[in-house]
Formats: sequence, C-alpha cells, structure tokens
Amino acid sequence: MNSNQNNYPSDTASSSAGRINRRRFLRRAALATGATATLAGSDLLLGPAKSSAQQTGDIDPDILNFALNLEYLEAEYYLLAATGKGISAHGGGVSGTGTLGALTVKPDPRVPFESGFFADLAFEIAKDELAHVEFLRQALGSYKVAQPAIDLLNSFNALAKAAGFAESFDPFASSINFLIGAFVFEDVGVTAYNGAAPLITSKTYLGAAASILAVEAYHAGIIRTSLYDLGSFFPADRISHLRNELSGQGVTDEPIRINDKPNLVPADSNALAFSRSTREVLNIVYGGMGATMGLFFPSGLNGTIH
Repeated sequence: MNSNQNNYPSDTASSSAGRINRRRFLRRAALATGATATLAGSDLLLGPAKSSAQQTGDIDPDILNFALNLEYLEAEYYLLAATGKGISAHGGGVSGTGTLGALTVKPDPRVPFESGFFADLAFEIAKDELAHVEFLRQALGSYKVAQPAIDLLNSFNALAKAAGFAESFDPFASSINFLIGAFVFEDVGVTAYNGAAPLITSKTYLGAAASILAVEAYHAGIIRTSLYDLGSFFPADRISHLRNELSGQGVTDEPIRINDKPNLVPADSNALAFSRSTREVLNIVYGGMGATMGLFFPSGLNGTIH
C-alpha cells in the first residue's frame, strides 16, 4: 500500500495550494479568536525559557491537568478506532466529578483494519492512553479536570484542508488513515511532555511525567515508522509543516522523510527531542496562533492552562 492509493495529490502539484490554504486557515482562526490565552494571570508557561523565580508556587496540578486534557483526546481517538466506543464505555475513572464533555465523531468509528498487526497496534495504544487518563486523574485527586468537549470529525476535515493534503479526511476509514490521524497527536504529545518537564517541581510528578513521555515516544516512533513503510509521505509531511507553522517558534517538528531518506527520529542538531511550550501546543490543537479554542477542543481545554 502507498500514498497514491489514497488519491493524495503530489507534493509538486499542490505545494502552492497547500501554502495558500494554510495561510487562510491561520488568518481565519486568528480573526475568530481575537485574543491570546491567559494563564492564571501570568505568562509563566508560555515560553521555553523559565527562570527559577518564575517557578515559585505549586503549578504542578496545572501542568498535569494540561497533560490530562491531551490524554483525554488521545484515549478517545484510539479507543474509538480500536473498539468503536470511547472512554465512557471503558471506564477511565471518569465517574463522579470527572464528567465527559461532548464527543463529536462519526457513527461506528471502528477502523476496518486491513491487517491484524495494525488492529493490535491500535488496541495496545488505546489501552496505554486509557491508563494514562486513569493514572493522571488518580494522581491529581480532587484537582483533576473533567474531559472537555472533543471533536474528532470536523477537526480532521479542517486540518486536512489547512495542511493541504485533502479537502476532507476520515481517520477512521482505513489503517493508513488511522496512522495519519495518530501522527497528528503523537509527536505533539512528546514535545508537550518534554516542554513541561522543566516546570514540574515535584520529583514524584516529574518521574511520572518522564515515564509517560517515554511511552508516548514509543508510540510516536511506531507511527512514524509505519507511515514511512507504507509510503505515506505526503500527508505526514504536510501535517509536520503545518505543526511547525502553528508552533511559531522555528523548527519544532520534522517530516518522516528528508532528502528521500527516512527521518524516523525527529530531533535537533544535538539529537535532543524537540519541546513545545503550552502556548505552542495550544496553537496546534486549537488550529490557530493565539487561539483560545477550536479544532479538536471546540470549547477549549479545562483547567488553568487553556
């Protein structure tokens, strides 16, 4: 199987159109929001460089809740793809104060996997992400936030147009589409945990976050390798380019192929993993520079960092 089987346009034929679509997408998002997110009255978590004075106070619950929002998103995606049912059908420790926000997804989203390997892969990652939700909720206790509204239907259509690889996109239609959808999340999760690690004050929480980061990195590596093996370069590369634009901080993302060679480990010149501030992550999951809601989180994230 290769990317041509999905009728994606060639890099050359659509590069200009892709750039135009992305510019329009960013402009519309900026006009729609009209403001940047505020984080508890300070910009403590907005940038990559943090002084020791800035790290005073207990901000660990805020950081972990930010991560929990992202884990809700990933868990819903993988559970729906693997089983056709989301967190509400699988527990996830979301009873009581942790109610579920609205979930927008097509009817019967279970992916018709063409191979047992990809079906098993989806199920394994789904279990991991559900466990992350349960773990973070337990660690946060009464401080945990509820799952926000999540859109896994309109969001992918908007993202595909903005990235310039399709007019619409259904990540639940096939194995390769599922992998492309997973690629949207996994690299963002890795960079988000890596960016948050220096801000965590508790060694216990830091150790837990580092362990989750390692698992997310395993997931990301598998997804990138699978997409490369299937020859799905164009949509993956366009998504990577869009994430770079939305981060707005130079190179924080790399495609799965550079100069016709595999690029399965995105890293800087020192072979260190990229990191993103919370603002950069919000730009990506909301689909706009300085946006306060949108795309995968139509009503925004829950918690202080939103």
